[in-house]
Amino acid sequence: MSDLLKNLDDRGVLTLTMNRLEKSNAFDDGLIGLLNAALLDAAGDANVKVVCLRGAGKHFSAGADLGWMQRMAKYSEAENQADAWQLAQLMNNLYRLPKPTVAVVQGAAYGGAVGLAACCDTVFASERASFCLSEVKVGLIPATISPFVIRAIGERQARRYFLSAEVIRADKALAIGLAHEVVAPDALDQAVDAWCDAVLGNSAVAVAAAKQLIDDIAGAEVSEDLLRMTSERIAAIRVSPDGQARLKRFLDS
Repeated sequence: MSDLLKNLDDRGVLTLTMNRLEKSNAFDDGLIGLLNAALLDAAGDANVKVVCLRGAGKHFSAGADLGWMQRMAKYSEAENQADAWQLAQLMNNLYRLPKPTVAVVQGAAYGGAVGLAACCDTVFASERASFCLSEVKVGLIPATISPFVIRAIGERQARRYFLSAEVIRADKALAIGLAHEVVAPDALDQAVDAWCDAVLGNSAVAVAAAKQLIDDIAGAEVSEDLLRMTSERIAAIRVSPDGQARLKRFLDS
């Protein structure tokens, strides 16, 4: 069976499930390649409206596979850089995917798996979920995931958890912005479906534009150029065919 399961439902929700149960869904170069290919396909597939990232079984993902890490330890620095670039590309492809994304964390998310969650637009976590930026425990640093994790939790929280490798329980993950909602384990699927339905009820064109807007505006100085750019974007979407049709339906209702 494949290390990555893919299912596209009738609503247009593509569920990507990491499926390495014997490894607690830890990822290696093979799974990274499968995820990258699936995300690139999803980006260009008009039938895909939402992407949902999950882990099979008890846990979301244990992060990097130990066997893969052992192989990397024997590689040259140049080979390690090439390998790390693939993981960096995965994080960036997930972060910048022009479709809404949601991570479903039912159990542990360790190491690079925290990066996967941080790259998603929304994170739903079970009350049993836990997160850990565990890299420093084994003499590494969370380098490739750091741009995305720091954007999610901020520099101040990163200074604590990057250095301590403490386990972050679900309620703390919610408090620091790593998770958006924490629910009982048996309510997790229902909560995710409700979020997907809410997103699917909106204009796909506007949702994609709103996602791009966040990426372009976050951290930018409020300047005349920025104000002009935002004015141009709202004007353009108002006169677009989708915007005109949606506004007409709304005003006529």
